[in-house]
Amino acid sequence: MKYLYLIALIITSSASASSGYNFFNNASHATHIPAHTLALIFGSVVFLLMGVYYRAKVSSLKNAIIPDKGISLRNILEALGQAMYSTAKTVMGEESAKRYFPYVIFVFCFILLNNMMGVLPGFITANQNLNTTLALGIFTFLYFNFQGIKAVGFVNYMKHFAGPMPALAILVFPIEIISVSVRPLSLALRLRGNMDGDHLILGIFSELVPYIVPIPFYGMGLFVSFLQAFVFTLLTMIYIGMATAHHDHGEHEHHH
Repeated sequence: MKYLYLIALIITSSASASSGYNFFNNASHATHIPAHTLALIFGSVVFLLMGVYYRAKVSSLKNAIIPDKGISLRNILEALGQAMYSTAKTVMGEESAKRYFPYVIFVFCFILLNNMMGVLPGFITANQNLNTTLALGIFTFLYFNFQGIKAVGFVNYMKHFAGPMPALAILVFPIEIISVSVRPLSLALRLRGNMDGDHLILGIFSELVPYIVPIPFYGMGLFVSFLQAFVFTLLTMIYIGMATAHHDHGEHEHHH
């Protein structure tokens, strides 16, 4: 019965969305705050509440290893966390995965939640706006560079941009610096473009045929939301791994 209610809610909500109703746009007119900013604030609050709920839930358990029965928010979060941790170990190695996983899982869950908001009828995602995705890209850019400098020191970190051949350093260094500097823009444009395109398609079909037909596109929207969060996080792990690999290699040589 609850599944029939959910389907009915989606159908009626998509009809409302196709008629032009949008919660954040309407709130933006009332508050004079950009809609994407309101969406980001709302998503951040929901993200924090989910974190508080999960922490309280786990703290109240006598044996936190045993999962909940059936489908629950805790089981979903832990399944996503385990999947991302396994990916982090594959990409960065076990030691780096342990060290940098808090940031990795934060990026993944935060982007995924905000992406999924755009799938809900009458809502938008802040990730459709370049300001939001560029901020995420810059934040990641600062993080992996900071970790790289922290791992080997500023001078040694800058040296690896010069390449292995000193004679070509004058050519390689500016190319490497430019390559690294465009990463936040690349992350931002990829995330923004895919989310904007996905929700544009969903909006068009909801407007043309607001009943029944858009339902498969909601499923596609959820998949794209997950995929783009995963791609952004995977690239983040790769960048962190590349920035800190010199430190790990140095440690390995030192021990031998």
